[in-house]
Order: sequence, then structure tokens, then C-alpha cells
Amino acid sequence: MREKVEITPYDPAWPALYEAERESLLKELGGDVAAIEHIGSTSVPGLSAKPILDIQIGLSEMVPATVFEERLQRLGYRHQPGADDPNRRHFFRKGVPRTHHVHILTMDSREYRRHLLFRDYLRSHPETVAEYEALKKDLAARHGHDRGAYTDGKTAFIEEIVERAQKERGQE
Repeated sequence: MREKVEITPYDPAWPALYEAERESLLKELGGDVAAIEHIGSTSVPGLSAKPILDIQIGLSEMVPATVFEERLQRLGYRHQPGADDPNRRHFFRKGVPRTHHVHILTMDSREYRRHLLFRDYLRSHPETVAEYEALKKDLAARHGHDRGAYTDGKTAFIEEIVERAQKERGQE
């Protein structure tokens, strides 16, 4: 069954839900994790979003997904191997409909840094949050039953914001 893309108003409970999940992940994964970050739209105060918490787990070096599968299953996560790049990224999701995503990446990867740059830029630029929210709502209205098209429609905007964030930080 395909899940409908639904954008909901910002929920002030999202940060607390993330913190609770972070604690569960730390208890289950312990020393295998170098960092855990709340990323994605639910991590940006005031931004409407799909009500799915995106959590990024940073590793010092990539390991096979099997290292995490059983322990994450105990927390209700299911590995999504089709969304993996085994050498760079593992992806797990939780809930039906989904409520959480876990992205496992190495901390030195482009994607790991990109997620943080995008989140941090939005947190400090409310005018950009409004633009992004309008884009997301428009895409959800046009591609509500096609998650791939919805996601693809955000790519150019996200890349532009990451470039701005890099320039702002002198990382061109």
C-alpha cells in the first residue's frame, strides 16, 4: 500500500518525541554510535511536515546493516535495504503508517553534513522556512500519492539551501 504524503502543522511535541527516541536508540546501540541528530522538517521549529521523525545516526566508519538490524527491530524498526547504499548509508523505518526514519551514515560523508547544513540553515532563516513550507504543501497537493515525485520536487530547493549554508559558513 502506498502511503499518502500529508503535511501537518508543526507539532511542539516533536522535539520531546525525538529526545525520547534518542534515549531508546542510545540504550540499544550504545558505543556503536558516534552521534545522533534530529534532522528533517520535524527538527525545524514552526515548519509544517510529514509527521515522521528523521533521526541521523553518525558512525566513525561504515559497518554492515546487520550490525544494527536485530537491535533496531527490538525498537520497532525495519531495515529498508532498497534505500541503502551499503558502503555509505543504511535506512530503517518504524510504524505503519511510518512514524520514524533512521538514517545511518558515516560522520565524514557528504550526506551526513548536508542534512545538518540544511537543518541549521532553516533554523536560522525563518523566511526560508516559509518558502520551503509552501513548496512542500504544493508538492503534497500535486504528488500526494507519489512519495518519489514529492521528494524529487524538493531536491533543487534543498541543494540551493545547502549551497547557501556552505557559503555562509565559508565552506564553498
